[in-house]
Amino acid sequence: MRSLVAVGRLLRLAPHVLHGLWIVRRFELLSAAARHQLIQWWSLKTLRILGIRLDVRGSGLAQGHLIVANHVSWLDIAAVHAVLPQARFVSKADVKHWPLVGALVEGAGTLFIERTSKRDALRVVHQTAAALQAGDCVAVFPEGTTGAGPALLPFHANLLQAAVSTQAPVLPVVLRWHEPGEHFSVAARFIGDTTLVQSLWRIAAARGLAIDVQVLPSVQPEGQDRRALAEVLRTTISTALAQG
Repeated sequence: MRSLVAVGRLLRLAPHVLHGLWIVRRFELLSAAARHQLIQWWSLKTLRILGIRLDVRGSGLAQGHLIVANHVSWLDIAAVHAVLPQARFVSKADVKHWPLVGALVEGAGTLFIERTSKRDALRVVHQTAAALQAGDCVAVFPEGTTGAGPALLPFHANLLQAAVSTQAPVLPVVLRWHEPGEHFSVAARFIGDTTLVQSLWRIAAARGLAIDVQVLPSVQPEGQDRRALAEVLRTTISTALAQG
């Protein structure tokens, strides 16, 4: 029965993804507000098609801030965009080459980074700082990769330098995937040797999968270097995640 449910969800997801590709190719003709509205609509429908319930606590800021979130699933971007559609994500460069998904995230204004290159990290820090100064909202996953959910990986501080340099507020966002009987969902995890196709199937076949998006009060970087800021943010998100 779960296999039939999964097939039905994936059959509905396919045309929705193609519709998303058609939309992003026309983004340059739209205002920022119109783009954000479409990003939010598309993200909410993606979660709904996959049978994922979205619960939201807290609210975002108007403009010019950095979002910092924990990272569990490739669907984290859709979950954040369902709540904060103005966010421009910083993502690892290989996502750009994922079938269909890469074109979608690139169309949404994603900044791509080669995580193994210090020079490229510096380039993205400058890009992020410029975006923050222009009033944009930029989102990063400072763990650098996906984790299992309950315990956070160490936070990399490099990209936080953009907020320190511009004195832009930082908005911690807590993502908790769960399902009946599991405080932290196994189906949503995208870790180890799991492929995108395997992950998509597990998510589509899951029963009662849900994502809690908790937007915490903003943190001001004033008086902190990037490493101190990273520790403050990691502690803040970890504490909220444990309280769930």
